[in-house]
Amino acid sequence: MAKEATQTSVFDSAPDSQMYEYKLSIEKVQAELSQYGLTSNQSKVFIYLGKYGSKTAPEVCKALKLPRTETYHLLSALQNKGIVSATFDHPIRFTAEPLDKAIWVLVNSEKERVKSLEQMEKGLSELWENIPTFDAIEEEVEEKFQMLQGSNQIHSKITEMTDNFSKEFLILGSEKDYLKLYHGDFLEAFIKSKQEFRLLSACTDKTAYIFDDLERKNIKKLSKDVENHLCFIIKDDNEMLFFTKNANSKDEAFAMWTNSHSMVYSMKLLFESLWKNSKNIHL
Repeated sequence: MAKEATQTSVFDSAPDSQMYEYKLSIEKVQAELSQYGLTSNQSKVFIYLGKYGSKTAPEVCKALKLPRTETYHLLSALQNKGIVSATFDHPIRFTAEPLDKAIWVLVNSEKERVKSLEQMEKGLSELWENIPTFDAIEEEVEEKFQMLQGSNQIHSKITEMTDNFSKEFLILGSEKDYLKLYHGDFLEAFIKSKQEFRLLSACTDKTAYIFDDLERKNIKKLSKDVENHLCFIIKDDNEMLFFTKNANSKDEAFAMWTNSHSMVYSMKLLFESLWKNSKNIHL
């Protein structure tokens, strides 16, 4: 009976047990670790080693009820990621790094991967340009759209738009939308910009500081009659990013990018109408 008990873990706790609260917390940690590139089972093994201490592969296998072969693959993958270490003992024992160190390792590994990809870009572009375009026929620009879900995808698209606009950039958004843009450093693109920009904001006097480094004549305050879930961005009258779920939503942000002339034109008309009936923010 004692031997059987040692093979159970908090992962097996039932809803009516004292350990169930910890199981729920562990599931939340698992979900968060997935943001750092760990699979569900990799997170499970890491958490188990972190909370139960040094274990052998068979012990991990039995406690987490994982297939034997998969357990060895998981432990190997976690070692390769640098967040689990192994002893020279026989049998080998595996130990998880402290969580703060593990996060640091995973984040820096991702930074190095991105840096490596950036360094490859020039060579890849040159190789691409050396390949001719076969049966090339000049076509009209196609109207397209992209559905973007989550902050990372949306922020990447906004950065792409602010980095290469040439005529005018328009933004309409709620107070929470502008705070996200401010803390994401997106508004810095307009500080020394030679291109035109206009911002329609629902910000209150409390958050007006986010515009301190910008030309106030380019910023107006939205009427309180405009609902705070409206948010869109227009670049050069030919691209638009429209939020279907913005910072005021309880759900994950969701947006649509398009270069549709009719849609961009329609939203530009709305922007101009609201701009005309809005007041400049206080200096």
